[in-house]
Amino acid sequence: MAGEITDTGELYSPYVGLVYMFNLIVGTGALTMPKAFATAGWLVSLILLVFLGFMSFVTTTFVMEAMAAANAQLRWKRMETHKEEDDEDSSTASDSDVLSQDNYERAEKRPILSVQRRASPNLFEITDRVEMGQMASMFFNKVGVNLFYFCIIIYLYGDLAIYAAAVPFSLMQVTCSAAGNDSCDVEKDTKSNDTDLCWGPLRRIDAYRIYLAVFTLFLGPFTFFDVQKTKYLQILTSLMRWIAFAIMIVLALVRIGKGQGEGHPPLADLSGVRNLFGVCVYSFMCQHSLPSLVTPVSSKRHLTRLVFLDYVLILAFYGLLSFTAIFCFRGDSFQDMYTLNFARCDVVRLAAVRFFLGLFPVFTISTNFPIIAVTLRNNWKTLFHREGGAYPWVVDRVVFPTITLAPPVLVAFCTHDLESLVGITGAYAGTGIQYVIPAFLVYHCRKDTQLAFGYGTVNRHWSPFRHTFWVGFVLLWAFSCFFFVTANIVLSETKL
Repeated sequence: MAGEITDTGELYSPYVGLVYMFNLIVGTGALTMPKAFATAGWLVSLILLVFLGFMSFVTTTFVMEAMAAANAQLRWKRMETHKEEDDEDSSTASDSDVLSQDNYERAEKRPILSVQRRASPNLFEITDRVEMGQMASMFFNKVGVNLFYFCIIIYLYGDLAIYAAAVPFSLMQVTCSAAGNDSCDVEKDTKSNDTDLCWGPLRRIDAYRIYLAVFTLFLGPFTFFDVQKTKYLQILTSLMRWIAFAIMIVLALVRIGKGQGEGHPPLADLSGVRNLFGVCVYSFMCQHSLPSLVTPVSSKRHLTRLVFLDYVLILAFYGLLSFTAIFCFRGDSFQDMYTLNFARCDVVRLAAVRFFLGLFPVFTISTNFPIIAVTLRNNWKTLFHREGGAYPWVVDRVVFPTITLAPPVLVAFCTHDLESLVGITGAYAGTGIQYVIPAFLVYHCRKDTQLAFGYGTVNRHWSPFRHTFWVGFVLLWAFSCFFFVTANIVLSETKL
């Protein structure tokens, strides 16, 4: 995510790219969605989910168009550079030299470059992986670039805080209970508080903080080094994720089919819309990773259609997961992490399945935490980087990793309210990354494309929403959501 042009990577088919995008989007946010659905009501939740999915698709096409425009500009600069080198080579030749056949062909081809500048669709082929930071540097001014990095950094801090809270919270819920260490002794209506005892004199909140300390000690040091997620680790975590989701959906459907469903969700409850909005925005987040996903796709001929199919499948999955959940469990019984609702013996009899579902976020999130931490650290470095300057060793190896790791751990120490963490991260930083940045990127890239290549130039990856109205609509929606969420938080705190 740092501002640079990176290697394209190994190419893969469009359908493999579709699977990768599905895996990227469906993550931690999906585990907090059932509780948000139950709080806001099923009809309001369904309408907002479909609308936010559509808005995310619109801005995804914006980013792909900006990627194509950035590739065109980079490709044109390379062509101009080669042309200048050829001119220099030809100028060194003697006037008495006879024009060779190769030089003659080159001289014949040279004027065509001016035609290609305007008409060639190959200029806009996405072959270089231009990260969002590099696109911001190409199309924004200095203030815009700094605001871009500020937004990315805030979002990544929120991501790390969610992860740092989710792992200890899951461990606490699995290993502690209100009545003792055996979760099967707990009645289904029993409520657990942070002050309840966990092991001997230790309270649940003490156990949570112990787990947080262990989590930080084990995974925090990776922030001081360079790590990357291997292909096999990605396959393993994806497999675990889909096994867990499949088990939860099947178990919920079985309970509903047997008439054991306890849920009677309301039609609408506007008090829950604030968190639902943030959760849904967070759950559709992929724009910041599109260069890594789209560029290696071998054939991009029907790219927009494939992305649209991906969003339809993701909407269907979110709907299936959330609707089976809200009709299977009572609204007031939902845990922040949906997997923990299956830790009850009356829901899942097999202890191995209970522990797998309860601990599966621990494994998947733990593998992602170091990657996101390193990404955040690199964005800090890019934000303060100055041409020709190198950071002192202490700043590079100690200061940047420390300011990356400390804030999210402190937030997780103070609260483990995952629904609020996801909601706030999605509603603020998520709104910036998913709506504001793509809208400004596509607006400025269109202006730059017209200046560089002439009016009427066709970008083969042009967004279907190419009218300026859509850019204005996305920005208006983003700022409206920002003010709505802020006003809702202020009013809620005032009532308290």
